Amino acid sequence: MSLAALTASNLRDGEVVFWALGRWAPRFADAELFDDPELGQAALILAKAQSTVVVDPYLIDLELEDGIAVPTSYRERVRALGPTIHPEMGKQAEGGVVIQALRVHSGGARSSGRLGLIRLKK
Repeated sequence: MSLAALTASNLRDGEVVFWALGRWAPRFADAELFDDPELGQAALILAKAQSTVVVDPYLIDLELEDGIAVPTSYRERVRALGPTIHPEMGKQAEGGVVIQALRVHSGGARSSGRLGLIRLKK
């Protein structure tokens, strides 16, 4: 089963936001999870129509960490945790099982797009 979530950056403050049943939520824990690619694409189309609210909406791949969905790529885990300068700052300071799963997950250090660029350089 393939899982995905929809993310973007809020135009007002630059914060990372996640699609949650037709609205934008600041926490990854609130993100709507898409196990049907068509539903994910439909949400992406709706999100792209909100160009005065968010910028650059896109779907991110997820995998399960002890039953909790976490982003596959390291970049997206960092975006979901908020500023990473200190564990007691940003979204990660709130704690909880989702934050812990984001912190300990070790898969997918690079995005598939970056891997494609690396392969082209060889």
